[in-house]
Amino acid sequence: MQLQDKKRVYFLAICGTAMASLAAMMKAQGHDVYGSDEDVYPPMSDFLAEQKIPVFSGFQSKNLTPAPDLVVVGNVISRGNVEIEEILNRHIPYISLPDALREFVIRGKRSIVVTGTHGKTTTTAMLAWVFECAGRKPGFMIGGLPTDFGRGFQLGEGEDFIVEGDEYDSAYFDKVAKFLRYIPDIGVINAIEYDHADIYGSLAEIKLAFQRFVNLIPQSGFLVACKEDENAMQVSQWAFCPVATFGSATGADWRAVNISTCARATTFDVMHHDDLWGRATIKLPGLHNIRNALAAMAVADFVGIARDDILRALADFNGVKRRLELVFTINGIDVYDDFGHHPTAVRETLTALRAQYPNRRLWALYEPRSATSRRNVFQRAFVESFDAADIILVAPVHRPDKAPPDQLFSAQKLAEDLSAKGKISKQLSVEEIVTFAKENAGQDDIIVTFSNGPFAGIHAKLLDCLR
Repeated sequence: MQLQDKKRVYFLAICGTAMASLAAMMKAQGHDVYGSDEDVYPPMSDFLAEQKIPVFSGFQSKNLTPAPDLVVVGNVISRGNVEIEEILNRHIPYISLPDALREFVIRGKRSIVVTGTHGKTTTTAMLAWVFECAGRKPGFMIGGLPTDFGRGFQLGEGEDFIVEGDEYDSAYFDKVAKFLRYIPDIGVINAIEYDHADIYGSLAEIKLAFQRFVNLIPQSGFLVACKEDENAMQVSQWAFCPVATFGSATGADWRAVNISTCARATTFDVMHHDDLWGRATIKLPGLHNIRNALAAMAVADFVGIARDDILRALADFNGVKRRLELVFTINGIDVYDDFGHHPTAVRETLTALRAQYPNRRLWALYEPRSATSRRNVFQRAFVESFDAADIILVAPVHRPDKAPPDQLFSAQKLAEDLSAKGKISKQLSVEEIVTFAKENAGQDDIIVTFSNGPFAGIHAKLLDCLR
């Protein structure tokens, strides 16, 4: 039986964003799709129900009877899971999510893979929107929820598939970066920094993964890399295809100059090989989003999309949920949510807000939650990340048991180090953070929450207390 002929496809850990998205795409292709997960709750449970995809709550060996033709195994699954043991014992065919995405969706399309430690979700969403507005009908898979599409995936009727290329590992049996499985024709590399301390032992290991990615792009392909990032420039030397650079640095092939920032938009001139290419406006703040837009321009121009169509689409682009998303405004206080959990991402976001609103008091509420941020590898770096903020409240480390005791990040030390720099900073529980905000937040304040998780429902709690 050929892979595409395997009609009954089971998703093990189906409630992950990418797993649920792929399940929906494969159902649209005509496959009989179902799956299981340990925690089945909104919004993914609602999404899967809307797609009419059956989901077993809890992992049980009986879920695999009768046996599916193929199992897609999520990368959260480890040996010892009752269902993976059943799959192995019964020799049921299985595959990783990246391999399944490649074979069932990407193969036969022009694969555009957006990578980098930062910016890949927004850049992928920008590209998908530009292609959509240009009538290209792209397929895409994005690790976030683009506001303009209302969902993070699309099969697409066109020749292109745009995918966010994550450097995290593929599965317990395939410990390599996901982006190495996506047969790239066109690649984008934003910044390359150390991250994923549970997977990579050093920056050198991460750079090697990106080097291998670059080495996969055919001579007929195209690579776009950030000029300001030394690591991106180093790995791009391994390319056999044409390479274009982007950024605000002198010598970048796609360069932003004459940048103007206001409360609602960022406007800049785009230089292409030192010739004025156009005047661009985006609704998103910050140099990092300018770089994201430049990368999208470079790719769209390479595939032949007209300049006016590119600029018009980027001007209309409304961003991605949880990427500096305005959650609510109440009593003159703006509350934003951001996915930032790496010191560079936190710094860039706060710097962008400070440039937009130079005279407003800026709060940063931070939860150390990711595999890297719960370790002390960035203990010192985070002290510099909050320079643009006036008040920084640090929540306890989420699941400290997931980090080696001798490597545990200290939320208390971060707050103390920030206080020593003259900042108002405290280490508080989530409930104490909410109480502090209720007692101290005032008109025109901006509050930004930083976490790659739900942050214990802090937004609903803030809304309730700030009324």
